[in-house]
Amino acid sequence: MPFRPASKALQRFTVLDLTRVRSGPTAVRQLADWGANVIKIEMPEGMEPGDAPGGPRHGSDFQNLHRNKRGMTLNLKSPEGVAILKKLAERADVIVENFRPDVKQRLGIDYDAMKQVNPRLIYASISGFGQDGPYRERPGFDQIAQGMGGLMSITGLPGQGPVRVGIPIADLTAGIFCAQGILLALLERETSGEGQWVHTSLLQAQIFMLDFQAARWLMDQDVPKQAGNNHPTSIPTGVFKTTDGYINIAVTGQKIWERFCKAIGAEDLLNHPDYARAADRSKNRDRLNPAIEAKLAGMTSAALIDKLNAAGVPCGRIYKMDEVFADPQVEHLKPYVEIDSPVRGAGTKFLGQPMTLTRTPATGQLPPPEVGQHTDEILAEFGYDTTAIAGFRQRGIV
Repeated sequence: MPFRPASKALQRFTVLDLTRVRSGPTAVRQLADWGANVIKIEMPEGMEPGDAPGGPRHGSDFQNLHRNKRGMTLNLKSPEGVAILKKLAERADVIVENFRPDVKQRLGIDYDAMKQVNPRLIYASISGFGQDGPYRERPGFDQIAQGMGGLMSITGLPGQGPVRVGIPIADLTAGIFCAQGILLALLERETSGEGQWVHTSLLQAQIFMLDFQAARWLMDQDVPKQAGNNHPTSIPTGVFKTTDGYINIAVTGQKIWERFCKAIGAEDLLNHPDYARAADRSKNRDRLNPAIEAKLAGMTSAALIDKLNAAGVPCGRIYKMDEVFADPQVEHLKPYVEIDSPVRGAGTKFLGQPMTLTRTPATGQLPPPEVGQHTDEILAEFGYDTTAIAGFRQRGIV
């Protein structure tokens, strides 16, 4: 089966995918969905000790991360397997890996080694803690990065103790930042003609995602604390109870505060000296929220959302997962692609890209590959004949 790009945007680029688990596959998925010729390289079956990394191959998690790729096997623990990888790298544009920093050097496939093969190669690495420094050889895991990156100290209810967020945000953002770095390096290569090493880590990604909370410390030496559902600086912003559930309301800035008070018939709060200015509302937030909920008593979520939207006050329901995908705006946006999968069925829904390119959209072309599904096809494309490929199989190289 010849390569079928999922988009025209990146179809001229070939990517060798050595990644596993989540952060690396997230980075490569960004390239695959936009049309890059991604070759997923795995160890031959039976050579990985224990369970395969990344969870069950036909499970929703693995499937979601590996669509729009072709797959081959290659034993990188053998010199012959490394030689084949280097032959592929001669014609590739990008290699992506998320081994611990010492592993790729031990295998002889680190950036310095691969640059000798192809000086135009973009070599992208994701690690737990960075490619150098005292923690470089530590194994990385999302929740460890959430803790060391400060996120768990500001997540959860005040006094509750550290709380992780409900998604692997360090893994996901490290992957997205890695993909962005690859695209920047490819753009720069158009002028210099040279490749370079792109690397990030779960820890760096997590710290970057702290954003204004990190800035509070860096600029003002203010250590932010847990604020629960209340926004730490825009007050009142948080979760408010209605007769049939809860909704989010975001009252940011004086103008919206005025609109909000008028919309819910709370002019007395608007004129109250304890809540007149943003600084007053911040100081007295523990009294303000109950006062607001008293004004909302008797209102349904739908009625309150209609009233606040009409007044230009940001608000919204708090959905469970099934409710997310039943929302009419979500149905309109259609945040998924449908791919016919031999293992999950026709029209299987995969999460789609959250941005739209009008001329070169991302589409769903290929279901995730089975182990080594396209090995012979890919090796033939890179110049190996059937006799050579049969020999590789006989010697356990592929």
